[in-house]
Amino acid sequence: MALDNIKPSVSPLSAGLSCRCPRCGKGKLFVNVLNMRDKCDACGLDYKFVDTGDGPAVFAIFILGFLVVGGALIAEFQFGVPWWMHVLLWGILTPLIGVLILRFLKATLIALQFKNKAEEARLSKE
Repeated sequence: MALDNIKPSVSPLSAGLSCRCPRCGKGKLFVNVLNMRDKCDACGLDYKFVDTGDGPAVFAIFILGFLVVGGALIAEFQFGVPWWMHVLLWGILTPLIGVLILRFLKATLIALQFKNKAEEARLSKE
């Protein structure tokens, strides 16, 4: 299905927050945590156009780094938690927050890619 004739009815932010199809907003985008489905269950949109690359991971690293370092500094200087508590706290929270942020960012970039009809450049139409 070509992306030329399709007008998205769902905002990219709401599709990203709910991790739903960027066209209909009903079908789930992921099979498990971060694995993409082949197509939308509700409207049948083929997800072959999806190519987010490393964008979600780069944004997630910057956001997660800011949150974890800021949280560790607050925990250390405001509450004076011992070193083992830092290891326990940030060893559990960092991967959990990272996966949630990565899931949201990946879904949002997919919705933006769909809305803006971003595709790989081609020299000729196939």
